[in-house]
Amino acid sequence: MMTRKLPIIALATAPGKAGIGVIRISGPQLLPMAKALFNKALTPRQANLLTLRDAQGESIDQLLAIYFAAPASFTGEDVLELQCHGGPQLLELVMKRCLELGKDQGLVIAEPGEFSLRAYLNNKIDLAQAEAIADLIDAQSAAAVRGAARSLQGAFSNDINSLIEEITQLRILVESTLDFPEEEIEFLENAQARERLSAVMRKLSALREGAKQGKILRDGIQLVLAGAPNVGKSSLLNRLAGEEVAIVTPIAGTTRDRVKESITISGVPMHIIDTAGLRATSDLVEAKGIERSWEAIGAADLVIFLQDPSSSETTAATEILELKSQILKALPPKCPVLEVNNKSDLLGNPISAQDENQTLFISAKTGQGIEALKQKILELVGWGGSQDGVIVARRRHLDCLDRAAKHLDQSQQFAANGNISLELFAEELRLAQDQLGQITGKLLPDDLLGKIFSQFCIGK
Repeated sequence: MMTRKLPIIALATAPGKAGIGVIRISGPQLLPMAKALFNKALTPRQANLLTLRDAQGESIDQLLAIYFAAPASFTGEDVLELQCHGGPQLLELVMKRCLELGKDQGLVIAEPGEFSLRAYLNNKIDLAQAEAIADLIDAQSAAAVRGAARSLQGAFSNDINSLIEEITQLRILVESTLDFPEEEIEFLENAQARERLSAVMRKLSALREGAKQGKILRDGIQLVLAGAPNVGKSSLLNRLAGEEVAIVTPIAGTTRDRVKESITISGVPMHIIDTAGLRATSDLVEAKGIERSWEAIGAADLVIFLQDPSSSETTAATEILELKSQILKALPPKCPVLEVNNKSDLLGNPISAQDENQTLFISAKTGQGIEALKQKILELVGWGGSQDGVIVARRRHLDCLDRAAKHLDQSQQFAANGNISLELFAEELRLAQDQLGQITGKLLPDDLLGKIFSQFCIGK
């Protein structure tokens, strides 16, 4: 994919029936192909209502054709976009005819993400912007759409490039002193090198926090409802979802498999998983469901451990502690557990929203305490509460930012050691700069680049 120079073609709209389907072609020198398709020379950036015919001269479709001449196109190459009627069979015929007439130029079906890859390779966008295109398509909330749009417009890349430039200036300062060992420290102190490094580290710290918020917007939160049978997990799922997603009965063990539902809380995507009640059982079907419950807990971002203090048949305290202990052992690293007492409407005395043990009291039936629960969920997953200026980020971005921060921390330690560590100071600055460069693709290995773009949809 990295070396291909042939023209490519793909359906740029989703498969299936629709009013309109868009087919995109990109490559060098597409005007001869366009003339062969329509027997007409196309004016760049002008919509043309034309009839596409098959090899026998029969009409396939009347469509709009728009030609974009390189380099003024998305990919930086010649681009031809055909806006057809959106029937699957019709689009297949249009694709087939294009491939027939583009055979001499080597026209081939595009690989996933290849249009965006060519835009990146032709310096139309950087890697962070290319990833933002896929994130914009996959956005799970309005806030995620806005965050991905900011990244696509270059907000994230600008912040990264600004940091790289500041580190570059520091490197020039430090490395220019290495040939003058008697004057190094005094020169660096006069230039306030340490102060400038501290300023860079503060900016990077703020960017890391923003990126963490952006990752939450992009990926959402895996929220698992866990607990013994009949404590109200399915009722809580229905209350949070605002509809009857899961079956609710008084019979313990009604839920025998994971039930998933995606919602948003304050613009944050939440993927809620209602699990089978955790208990010992000889029922093979229920046992399989419980096994899947433990799998869901092992992949969670947050677990709500639900209990029912209203029932005379409530699990004994020692059993609750044992169950909680098992859940804690099954959790992924840094995954919090929120203890919640359900069915507070059945308790005899008025109950505050939260007790001295930080356990929340709610009623999935009446809605009591649900708003407090939502706010607690957002707090535990690290949501900052504001969507202003948040950009969508990926795990890859966070890892690069974290590694850059470690290198800057190390460079600060070397800077404090004086002349004996200045070369190491400079090297750590370079390594931090390299990590930031990987975010925008300036210093990214080819194999990782191919892996990133292979996850895009075809036509993008």
